[in-house]
Amino acid sequence: MEQANSEEVKAFLLDLQDRICKGLEDVDGSAVFKEDKWDREKGGSGRTRVITGDVLQKGGVAFSHVYGDSMPASATANRPELAGSPFQAMGVSLVIHPDNPFAPTSHANVRFFIAENEGQEPVWWFGGGFDLTPYYGFEEDCVFWHEVAKKACDEFGEDVYPRFKAWCDDYFYLPHRKEPRGVGGLFFDDLNEWGFEKSFAFMQSVGNSYIDAYVPIVEKRKNIPFGEKEKWFQEYRRGRYAEFNLVYDRGTVFGLRSGVGRTESILMSLPPQVRWEYDWEPEPGTEEARLYTDFLNTRDWLT
Repeated sequence: MEQANSEEVKAFLLDLQDRICKGLEDVDGSAVFKEDKWDREKGGSGRTRVITGDVLQKGGVAFSHVYGDSMPASATANRPELAGSPFQAMGVSLVIHPDNPFAPTSHANVRFFIAENEGQEPVWWFGGGFDLTPYYGFEEDCVFWHEVAKKACDEFGEDVYPRFKAWCDDYFYLPHRKEPRGVGGLFFDDLNEWGFEKSFAFMQSVGNSYIDAYVPIVEKRKNIPFGEKEKWFQEYRRGRYAEFNLVYDRGTVFGLRSGVGRTESILMSLPPQVRWEYDWEPEPGTEEARLYTDFLNTRDWLT
């Protein structure tokens, strides 16, 4: 059986964080990421990087590597038998909130868990993905985003993109609103059935594809003129983003409840300005209404 190489994964993740930050700095053109290095008292460390620029109103790209003698029960809902095992967890997670309402918010994450009990085979898995949350819909952007997602999956099997696209649609859904968070992308978790090398290669393919998928969209939309109405709607829709992250997101919930995560790094994903309006509905026929009717639904973007 293939042995998992956590040091190889860590080296990739650190390099991925560097490359993503460079790509995002280039598209912003006015600011650079500020780095906050931190250590975890119970084992581990990380690099949290944040940017506030003219194009990227708020962005965070975080690397973390935490470990300990006893895995919290909340580490995975699917493997409660591993609670109490020595573990390592590492990953890169990011959320980018552009200033321009016509440029979408994006999220990406790739991660690796390994639990090792003496005298037993290590248990490991990969997870991750990326998804897009527009405030004003552009069909060509959604198609492009999913084309890049599919390309990242193609060499791993014909069923991979449909499977992980559907998982993303199911995961990034707000049941209390009865609507998806955005237009989806890819989501996978507990991936180990392919063996270490192939599973790791897939995680790398997904992580490497994020900049290819996102930067061209931001470049295309960052200079579109907007006014107070568009900014108001962006902030209103950002409320949905905050709701999902605080109520449903597994990474956020795990980090806050388990004590494994670092609160400032976990909550960097929240938008800088958000609003909630009581029982607000968009006017029929407007671009705001079109977001709901044409984009916030489960679609096959590639047909």
